[in-house]
Amino acid sequence: MQTMPHHYTVSANSESDSTVNLEADGLSAIESMPPPEFGGPEGYWSPESLLVASMADCFVLTFKAIARASKLEWTNISCEVVGTLGQVDRVTQFTQFDLKVTVDVPSGTDSEKVERIAEKSEKGCLVSNSLTANKVLNVVVNV
Repeated sequence: MQTMPHHYTVSANSESDSTVNLEADGLSAIESMPPPEFGGPEGYWSPESLLVASMADCFVLTFKAIARASKLEWTNISCEVVGTLGQVDRVTQFTQFDLKVTVDVPSGTDSEKVERIAEKSEKGCLVSNSLTANKVLNVVVNV
């Protein structure tokens, strides 16, 4: 692993009547729209679905790293995350993330070891750990 801090840059661009195009160097662009719950069309990634996807992806990647270090044999993992959007003190925010994790292992595997690794993965997921981080807003208005 490289020395911290790491920096990740994504740009979002949109015309007034089109999708938001998300781009990062070396990656395929992603189109985003508001989710149907906010009046957007179906069939697009949204900021909400991308955040929940980041939680699921980070959990699986963290599990893989911890399982490798723990010499756990496993054949498949799936992680379904349900993010609940609500209001706290009249501020709209995610109030809960429910993770449903399924791990397939060979017979004879210690299921308690798998559960411990899953718990460590949830605690070690950097996306999960970052959701209460301070936000810094820098606004540029071009007229």
